[in-house]
Amino acid sequence: MAERSTRWPGAAGRWALLGVLTAVATVALTVLAVPSAALFAGLLVATVVALAGLGPRAVAPRATSAAQAVIGVVIGLLARPETLGAVAADWLPVLLISVGTLLASMAAGLLMGLQRGVSPLTGVLAQTAGGASGLVAISRDLGGDERVVSVVQYLRVGLVTAAMPVVAVVGYGAAHVDGAGPAPTAEPAAPWWLGIAVLVGCSVVGVPLARLLHVPAGSLLGPMVVAAGLSLAGLVGAASVPSLVVDLAYAVIGWQAGLRFTRAALVTVLRVLPLATALILAVIVVCAGLGLLLSWVTGMTLLEGYLATTPGGIYAVLATAISSGVDVTSVVAVQVLRVLLMLLVAPLLARVVGRRAPGPA
Repeated sequence: MAERSTRWPGAAGRWALLGVLTAVATVALTVLAVPSAALFAGLLVATVVALAGLGPRAVAPRATSAAQAVIGVVIGLLARPETLGAVAADWLPVLLISVGTLLASMAAGLLMGLQRGVSPLTGVLAQTAGGASGLVAISRDLGGDERVVSVVQYLRVGLVTAAMPVVAVVGYGAAHVDGAGPAPTAEPAAPWWLGIAVLVGCSVVGVPLARLLHVPAGSLLGPMVVAAGLSLAGLVGAASVPSLVVDLAYAVIGWQAGLRFTRAALVTVLRVLPLATALILAVIVVCAGLGLLLSWVTGMTLLEGYLATTPGGIYAVLATAISSGVDVTSVVAVQVLRVLLMLLVAPLLARVVGRRAPGPA
């Protein structure tokens, strides 16, 4: 390792190379409408430079914690009062169906954990449907292999996003509606500095509070809970974290996983992809069934039930719902509730699975 640090490029050059290539890849993936483009670009570029021996050693823990805080606040601010209020009358069936999604994901993850080189904990974190960026960010803190988790999570998001428009049209008769209803947050955009202020405030309060309470993955969950509380109380208006800051945080999380790739790790990831893909497709089918149940219990249309329970791709769900003219607010409310539930339950899930079903690191 000492020899590596003396070769060209030096540490600054390695970081510069990683940053420039990630920026270029992010722009390219954004043009292709890839979800969380900066995170996927960071993961891809960091993996390539690491395997080529040109990557930095690792991301500093403080940078990782800061990135987790940003993602936590972004997720927390999704919990708007008008959004979650849309399903308040049907909170029990919505909650139970969200739990059903969690159980289906967990079962798929435990099956994936039977494969050589993948622990049951890593399998569960990789297959859990909801909050892909958040789960990737905290998987290492919870004891999982973030390399496998990141690849499988974004494979899931990609499959869901690609299949959603086709299933909506062919299976549910969705049709494009010009001038469909507005997105759930149709308020005027808040100034960028307000988003920064909310980010700093939630991080300054949330991270120490989570550490004081010994909350696992506190750098993400602490700010997330504080941000969700402020948002549900109507204290932050339409504030949102500036996209440049979010992209940087996504890139850091991608780098964290990508820089740890070795050829052996790459072989393991490639070996699990066929089973992972089959399990993802199975979970998609189960969630579609839960969507039918949700529509029957709550009075949602079949298309709304499908979009509300689709396991991932919340922004693709939003776009499909808007273009189809369905009740966007209720659909997004169920999706947001599931994301928050998944991330809050993940640490407890990790403890239970890690204790009862230990596997290879």
